[in-house]
Amino acid sequence: MEFEGNYTRGLKYSIITFGCRVNQADSLAIARDLHARGAVETTPQDAEFVVVNTCSVTAAADQGVRQTVRRIVRDNPDVRVVVTGCYATRRPDEVGALPNVARVISNDEKDDLVDRIAPWFGLSRQQELTTAHRYGSGDGPCGETLAPGSAGRTALTLRVQTGCDETCSYCIIPTTRGAGRSRPLATVVRQIEDAVAAGYREIAIAGVHLGSYGRDLGESTSLATLVRVLAEWKADVLFRISSLEPMDCTPEIIDLVASSPALAPHFHLPLQHGSDEMLRAMRRPYTASAYAALIERIHARLPHASIGSDVIVGFPGESSEHFAETETLLGGLPLTHLHVFPYSDRPGTEASRLGRRADGAVVRDRGRRVRDIGHRMASEFRRSQQGSTRRALTVDDGWSAVTDNYLKVRLDRQRPRNEWVNVVID
Repeated sequence: MEFEGNYTRGLKYSIITFGCRVNQADSLAIARDLHARGAVETTPQDAEFVVVNTCSVTAAADQGVRQTVRRIVRDNPDVRVVVTGCYATRRPDEVGALPNVARVISNDEKDDLVDRIAPWFGLSRQQELTTAHRYGSGDGPCGETLAPGSAGRTALTLRVQTGCDETCSYCIIPTTRGAGRSRPLATVVRQIEDAVAAGYREIAIAGVHLGSYGRDLGESTSLATLVRVLAEWKADVLFRISSLEPMDCTPEIIDLVASSPALAPHFHLPLQHGSDEMLRAMRRPYTASAYAALIERIHARLPHASIGSDVIVGFPGESSEHFAETETLLGGLPLTHLHVFPYSDRPGTEASRLGRRADGAVVRDRGRRVRDIGHRMASEFRRSQQGSTRRALTVDDGWSAVTDNYLKVRLDRQRPRNEWVNVVID
């Protein structure tokens, strides 16, 4: 399907985002570019076109995209749909066959998405912004910055890296995102300066493989280099480091988080499995005991820190004994919350060729058991914080706030959004 119509300034658009923080950052970059060209954000039901930024980490993510596109078109039959992201990159023909999909844009082309669709809508190819001036790409200064609250988010997610060079046997993302690529440190600094000037008080630093930041720059730059810059930031802003692989969470990074009020006491460190045999099959470059030691080190240094993790159940070859190792390990760790994923076969990965898969009912039961562990962890962490005073940023309608250590709390009275408050956890 081709775009039709004579569109000018005031074009109504909507963006729907699936998946990780990196996709959230990419969608905000698209929104900034559209806003700078005079487009107006609205609901999918009222939009003239909708951008769907997809995830493909699991089969459920793919299915969610298909269902969403069909629902959008059912509610808005004349809408034109632009699909980008990992599912669009992995299965462009499959995505392109969905109703009203007018353009499928891969991850490699995503930074130029608005330029690519501009001719169909009568948008100028270069107005207030150019490709090099967005959060999503390039090394130039930022253009117009959307204010906090845009796209429904009070905090800004800033992508500093994309792509991955790891070889986890179950993961399709290196195929959909490509090799690791980092944004130069000077660019990151300029973009943070622009974001702070626009009013952002919390910035999440994100990447597909964030721990590899700087390895491709050839400038002796590393994630620790970036975190040191953030730790010394003078403006009143909190930096939240997004998900890190366990092997990338170094003692230096832990010490920087512990010593700087500019860095949130919040870690997300995917475990994936508690069995060393399963970790080897997953091609995860650490052992269960090394992971446990890392979590204990963080907890000893920052007992108030939020520490989340990811766990996969039902990986090919997982026996009841392997699963019991995961339960035992998790039961002894001071984690604060878990994300639990049943194994999802991704054709083209090494794990897809492995056999001996557990029955679906068994996998569902294992997932429930690990989620129960996660619920207990979250409750215990909240209880441990009772009576403490934490710094928090007001979000949503001003009745809620998120603390520096990642607790969402209900306030005793409404306050303006994007305001720092000190809250007593009760």
